[in-house]
Amino acid sequence: MADLIEYKCPSCGGKLEFNSAAQKMKCPFCLSEFDPADFLNSDDTLSEQQELPASPDAENGWTPSETEGLHVYQCQSCGGEVIGDETLGASKCPYCDNPVIMTGQFSGGLKPDIVIPFKLDKEAAKKALLQHMEGKPLLPKIFKSENHIDEIKGVYVPVWLFDAQADAAFRYQGKKIRRWTDQQYSYTETSVFSVDRAGTITFQNVPVDGSGKMDNTLMESLEPFDCKAAVPFQTAYLSGYMADRYDVDEQASLPRATERMKQSTRQEFAKTVQGYDAVNTEHEHIELTDAKARYALYPVWLLNTSWNGTKYTFAMNGQTGKFVGNLPSDKGKAWAIFFAVTAAVTVVSYLIGMLMR
Repeated sequence: MADLIEYKCPSCGGKLEFNSAAQKMKCPFCLSEFDPADFLNSDDTLSEQQELPASPDAENGWTPSETEGLHVYQCQSCGGEVIGDETLGASKCPYCDNPVIMTGQFSGGLKPDIVIPFKLDKEAAKKALLQHMEGKPLLPKIFKSENHIDEIKGVYVPVWLFDAQADAAFRYQGKKIRRWTDQQYSYTETSVFSVDRAGTITFQNVPVDGSGKMDNTLMESLEPFDCKAAVPFQTAYLSGYMADRYDVDEQASLPRATERMKQSTRQEFAKTVQGYDAVNTEHEHIELTDAKARYALYPVWLLNTSWNGTKYTFAMNGQTGKFVGNLPSDKGKAWAIFFAVTAAVTVVSYLIGMLMR
């Protein structure tokens, strides 16, 4: 059974959590605030610690299939058992509600290089959901009134940040088209040009999430995150939040990062080919060199709601407040708008036809 880190207030002994508004560790009881750097000593042994996994035993009613991949941690405050999967890195004790951090998940080679601390709190995420529902004409009215948040949690998502240099060469076919008419004929003149471009683009901090549980498209839709605001990793920033250790490693994430960089290279070079009526890519060569990666934790608020038997997941960038998520649509409203637009177009077409007679 592995031990946990819990941060106690030096003034009153209360549980400390990282406060996103103050960017400090804050005690909810005596309201004392402390700089996360004050707790650096708590991380000194991370390079030495090893995770000590244990599984719930059959005496507690768990079957072998149920315990596969589970780990048990002991709360230092109340002695209760915190059970999580093999990637859980920070959570709360279900018995005393103390924030707990699984030290073994961030020890040795598993220790992140940097972390972007939360800037926005839970209330900001709730408010963002309400704003997300405003101004949506096809949203069922009853969804907003009956929608209840089943779960809201701040999660540090593991992310690989890739740096690389792209040496590229492109050949495009550009066409310029000129049209004119005289009294007898219409003419079209097409001039075809060969356009060559070559150069180098340097990429920094191209993100690929390292969690198999997190949807890649969802994470990318929350971008950008500002890596300039990142700080060296400390477990103190995790206190009060959920956190996952990566389960998709650097090598497995590299192909996605490579494709993202290649696609950006294509877009940037294409922007330089201007003044043509049509452009086609005839040949491309992109070579990525000097690739390296850093391990980071990104702040994300996840909100799970349910309505009419369907679950909806929303996410907010815990640094910038960017909010994403799909909403249901009222089919009746959609058809009503369609028929109204169709009727309006029909009437306008009829009036134009009458005026032209």
